[in-house]
Amino acid sequence: MNVHYITASSFKALFFIYTGSLPPDERSVSEGGSPIGVILMSLTKEYTDNKKTAVKDLSLTFYKGQITALLGVNGAGKTTIISMLTGLYPPSSGTIIINGRDIHTDLAAIRMEMGVCPQYDVLFDTLTVREHLLFYGSVKAPLWTKKQLHQALEDVDLSHHQFKHVGALSGGMKRRLSIAISFIGNSKTVVLDEPTSGVDPCSRRRIWDILLKYRADCTLIFTTHHLDEAEVLSDRIAILQQGQLRCCGPPSYLKETYGQGYSLTLIKKSLTCEINVVILLSYITSNAGMTWSI
Repeated sequence: MNVHYITASSFKALFFIYTGSLPPDERSVSEGGSPIGVILMSLTKEYTDNKKTAVKDLSLTFYKGQITALLGVNGAGKTTIISMLTGLYPPSSGTIIINGRDIHTDLAAIRMEMGVCPQYDVLFDTLTVREHLLFYGSVKAPLWTKKQLHQALEDVDLSHHQFKHVGALSGGMKRRLSIAISFIGNSKTVVLDEPTSGVDPCSRRRIWDILLKYRADCTLIFTTHHLDEAEVLSDRIAILQQGQLRCCGPPSYLKETYGQGYSLTLIKKSLTCEINVVILLSYITSNAGMTWSI
């Protein structure tokens, strides 16, 4: 096994990039006490129809008890990674290890312990919220109890709406229901593809609270376009571009390493106004200054 270390002493952060195959007794290596949940090993996905490489030689590690955000613009490869994690598409090369199991040989066992929230809700308008949880629970976790059902409804704040048909719910309520479904049966690995896409700010904040509540008991991976969302929720952020990993680490480490502060653009009316603005900014922070003037 070849392991490449990148250290940042100021944050005491240690990152791993794995190449080659891992023997079974080395699949539980931990970082700072956090055991490994998922490993992407030299993962590549090429679509033969349009000869496009969506993901190229990607190696990345996700840890149990942590939230990891896959951040990138459209076309960065986020949804393709989610599709390979869930077994929807097979990798062109490389492999994925989930809780010590190889996705090529143990996909059925992996899926029994995995929860998925797709980018678009897979719900039935004629069923109620409660019926959805009972249906998906009977498929994934037959021993799921009524107590766990009520707890799931309370966790996503849908107890008062459990007898409503899904067709009558708002977009935010539907997303919360989809997230509740993904956590059915105490999923050890939960994958969410843009869980806050298309919801209002209040629903978005509620979804944040749900993810933070469940993070301790699973490996939680989600995709997003929003840097602020990744920063608030994530223990680690992986930034993707054109199917490749550009950087990965805790939000504080990435800001310290790559951040350039804030830029404020103002349109002045006169020279006097310009002087007043500089004085004001200097009062707020001693590092502020004017870098361009027209």
